[in-house]
Amino acid sequence: MKKDLGVKPFLFPMPVLLIATYNEDNTVNVMNMAWGGICDHDKVALNLEESHKTVANLKARRAFTISVANVPNVVQADYFGIVSGNSVKDKFDHSGLHAVKSTRVDAPIIEELPLTLECEVEEIQPEGFRVVGKILNVLADEEILTEAGTIDVTKLDALMFDQFQGGYYRIGEKVGRAWNEGKKLIK
Repeated sequence: MKKDLGVKPFLFPMPVLLIATYNEDNTVNVMNMAWGGICDHDKVALNLEESHKTVANLKARRAFTISVANVPNVVQADYFGIVSGNSVKDKFDHSGLHAVKSTRVDAPIIEELPLTLECEVEEIQPEGFRVVGKILNVLADEEILTEAGTIDVTKLDALMFDQFQGGYYRIGEKVGRAWNEGKKLIK
């Protein structure tokens, strides 16, 4: 029997996304965000609270990168979610990670994270404060690619956020092929 839990944001999996921007003094700022994702073939949506330092940076620079947090960087990813760029000026420096400037957008790329989307702000929707970004390019470390040049999610070792119990999980094993398994039911 199912139990009524009321209105909750209970969907899983939720990727742990790290949003990187530049501060007004050109230092790097990164925030951990679970409430966002793909909203079109070349667009992402970020659902943010307007009080975040990242929001001020997005308004000023109109550019950002999104990196998928991975298991080897779980400590840094969590740190970016619990420490505010409004409170700690050199937040990124404390992480021990390294960044380089994107050649496509006015935003940093975190070198240790294997998958990064370079984006420009296309639209800011004040209702609920949503930022829609246009993906200009995707960067992937060769180590996470298949021989065919696509991303191997097991090599990516991405973190998922569990909003039910406040945990982080890694993506598990492949259990089927998309757009193939359902063919078993076609008559």
